[in-house]
Amino acid sequence: MGTGYDTATLCALRRGLDDLAQEQPPFPAGAVRDRAAHWVRPELVAQVAFTEWTTAGLLRHPRFLGLRDDWPAREVVRERPEVRGS
Repeated sequence: MGTGYDTATLCALRRGLDDLAQEQPPFPAGAVRDRAAHWVRPELVAQVAFTEWTTAGLLRHPRFLGLRDDWPAREVVRERPEVRGS
């Protein structure tokens, strides 16, 4: 698939996310434009590799590496890109 997971992983992720389903987003909904989004409780931590941050603050070429059970979801923060040359 090129996304970092195969069909078996995709099915396992779906089952896990179905168990965490909730009606409302866990953050201000204005941040997401997709009206068909399915909301889940933020309890899983995924490790994702990517090429870089875009100027719009999005990930370029993200790849799913797996779920992590060694990091509590409440402690995860957004990484900030390094500023080079300063």
